[in-house]
Parts: sequence; C-alpha cells; structure tokens
Amino acid sequence: MAKIADFKAQMTGGGARPNQFYVQLSFPEFVTGGIVAGQQAQFMCKAAQLPASNIENIQVLYRGRPVNFAGERTFQPWTITVYNDTSFGIRNAFERWQSGIQNYSATNGLTNVTAYQKDMDVVQLDRNGAPVKTYKFVDAYPISIGAIALDFDQQNQIETFDVEFQFNYFVSNTSTDTNGQNFSISTAINTPVGSFPIQL
Repeated sequence: MAKIADFKAQMTGGGARPNQFYVQLSFPEFVTGGIVAGQQAQFMCKAAQLPASNIENIQVLYRGRPVNFAGERTFQPWTITVYNDTSFGIRNAFERWQSGIQNYSATNGLTNVTAYQKDMDVVQLDRNGAPVKTYKFVDAYPISIGAIALDFDQQNQIETFDVEFQFNYFVSNTSTDTNGQNFSISTAINTPVGSFPIQL
C-alpha cells in the first residue's frame, strides 16, 4: 500500500523550487560598467533555465530494421530574462559586450575569442538559500539582446528583456569542471531507518 508519509520522506528538502535561484554573470574586461552589472544581475535576473542535456541519435538500417547508436552531444543556447531599471546598466553592458565582438557601425571587432568569451553560472538554491545545484556555462557570449516593447496600454509592469548566450559546453556539480576538478554539494536523505549523506 502506498503511503503519503513514504512519498514525503523521499522528497528531499521539500522539493526544489523554481523561484529559488540566482545567476552569476561575468563581463569581459573591456566592458565599461561590467563589474557593477554583474553584481546587479544576481538581483535583476528574473528568469533562467537549468540546461537540458542532449545527445544526438544516429539511426542505421540493418536489413530494414532501425538500429540506434549514440551520436554527438549538442548544446542549445542559454537564455535569461532581466529586469530593466532606468539606469539601463545591465542592458548597456550587454550592448558594449556585443559591440566589442562586432561594432554596431562597422565590421571590425575582437579576433581573440578569449577576450569576449566568459563563464556564466546559474545556481539552484534550497528554501534556506543554500546552493544545491550549480551549472557553469563555459566560453559564453551574448548572441541576442531582446527587444523591449514600449506600449501606452501597459500598466503596473517593469520592463524586461531576454539575453541569449551561445557557449561551448556546460559542467555541473555532478561532472568535471574545466580544471579537471569535481565540485559537489553534500546533503542528506531521510529514510524510515535513518538519515544518510549523499553527494549531489
């Protein structure tokens, strides 16, 4: 017989909540105001995603029957949504970043990729504000700064805009980071026979 108490015992920490997170943005050194914008982003970034993990499939027909093999790993762009204030500080920083990659009024831009690619983090928190899951997006840069709609009919709203990043790969605290070091978070699971530590 299924018991509600047994189900509740398996829901570690009362379940992960989608509104408990923060985003840590890093801007290149050439971006004026980038440090301040990165600090603001932890508060002004209202939405993000924990990324999907995808491996393409290779299908080969053998005597008419499809046989599947694992293909290459692919990474979809990562998108965040940011509140806009009257300083336009974060949006200006992103526009300066894109201008460094390729100028708005000309075709020149940075040719050294390390000068415009930065690592980004999204951190899932528990209900007490402690980190429980971290994803690092390696070699990220903004490929799209979304439009902000202006409309006389809009009431009781604060402007937001989306920023889409491309990156080379991500690592999490269950995988190996760029320095070959594992990073993990310790927690515990409660069972009818006691509490046991687990690595996330």
